[in-house]
Amino acid sequence: MKLSLGPLQYFWPREHTLAFYREAAGWPVDVVYLGETVCSKRRELGTRDWIALADELAASGKEVVLSSLALVEAESELNAVQRMIAHGGFWIEANDLTAVQLCREQGLPFVAGPSLNIYNHVALAMLAEDGLRRWVPGVEQGLQQVEELLAAHAGQSNALPELEVIAWGRLPLSYSARCFTARALDVPKDACGFRCIEHPEGMPLATREGTPFLRINGIQILGEEITDLGPELPALRALGVGLLRLYPQAKGMREVVEHFDLARNSPLAPPRRGAVNGYWHGLPGKPGLPPG
Repeated sequence: MKLSLGPLQYFWPREHTLAFYREAAGWPVDVVYLGETVCSKRRELGTRDWIALADELAASGKEVVLSSLALVEAESELNAVQRMIAHGGFWIEANDLTAVQLCREQGLPFVAGPSLNIYNHVALAMLAEDGLRRWVPGVEQGLQQVEELLAAHAGQSNALPELEVIAWGRLPLSYSARCFTARALDVPKDACGFRCIEHPEGMPLATREGTPFLRINGIQILGEEITDLGPELPALRALGVGLLRLYPQAKGMREVVEHFDLARNSPLAPPRRGAVNGYWHGLPGKPGLPPG
């Protein structure tokens, strides 16, 4: 079982981002996802910078995947995806069908990111024909749904794609063409001042009663809780999960990686350090809510 460092969901200063990944080169992660998946206005690192960083990490022995935006809306955003694919040296994490089509046209293998929304074996088989080699299920797809989809796919002629599951981090719940951060700060999206950079793990959003609820992250909404599937490792192994995805966070990421590295090499399930992922168990994603 491999460990992957998922794409950075937050907007960090350039030097902070570069320092984070240069430190990550020495961590026991096997795969590193690089690229902007949330907002194309986040230009502390451009496409050329991400590719240069990818070359650097690949030279250190990491498998690198370049991640695309979850919403490709403008021609400039399309051009950025095209430049990543044109490099040709790395797999692409396709987070929308724009990237899937471009990879298919170039005959390049790709990873289906969690925002691609693959809900049945027919879609999985179709994308496998297009070059899908690894699948990250959507955040709301739990153990039972994934088991059923994989069992249905077993009758297809295509080989089963490698399975990667989000094992640690705040879950990416939704995306919008509107910017939630700009709205919260009462500024226009086109003149936002890149205020996301002031919130290295997203802007907390509480209920009217003051209970922490979500994190606002530009056009993305994240869950408040840092979910942890470490204790579910025995079930993940039985399912055939090939990679555990760990989403980057501003502090303590080395310790998270080391914790999962020990866990994957132990026959025993580790203690839970984060929150329960209710979705994985067929329950509400947020702990404490009654079943629907």
